Amino acid sequence: MTVFYAQPYDISACGFYFSDMDEYDTKYSKCRNSFGGQVEEFEIQFIDGESIDAQLFGALDIHQGNISYFIDAIDEWEEYEKQALIIAVGECGYDFDITDNDLSVIENVDIYYVDSLRDLAESFVYEGLYGEIPDTLQFYIDYDAIARDLSVDFSEIVIDNTRIVYACS
Repeated sequence: MTVFYAQPYDISACGFYFSDMDEYDTKYSKCRNSFGGQVEEFEIQFIDGESIDAQLFGALDIHQGNISYFIDAIDEWEEYEKQALIIAVGECGYDFDITDNDLSVIENVDIYYVDSLRDLAESFVYEGLYGEIPDTLQFYIDYDAIARDLSVDFSEIVIDNTRIVYACS
């Protein structure tokens, strides 16, 4: 269960914890400041839940106006979609509107589930990206140099304890 906290911008009011929109709406309607006035604006904070959801929350800049879409999305989206979205929006800087729920932005990211750029370099050589390399030369390839070259276009990130190498298209 994911837990959020609604922190009022009004310093004379107390915030509240919630985990779904029904709970949010109920507590929102009862929230009053010390003068008895309705509190209208809140900063939404991610308190507890899956690590990947916390990273997604930060990448998507979730706020009071779109929290309901986020709560729905974290249950609907697959883990690979969340990872790609964190990279596309949080790292590559692509625009994404969670209210549209259009995940086409993740098509702009190339993701490789390897531990390092060196592993990616080895994979590229093995797959023949650099052409056919005779077995007698395999041990003389400088994978670290290839990894340094790849670092121009590729970056590394850890999402939910998973190391990912990616490139923004």
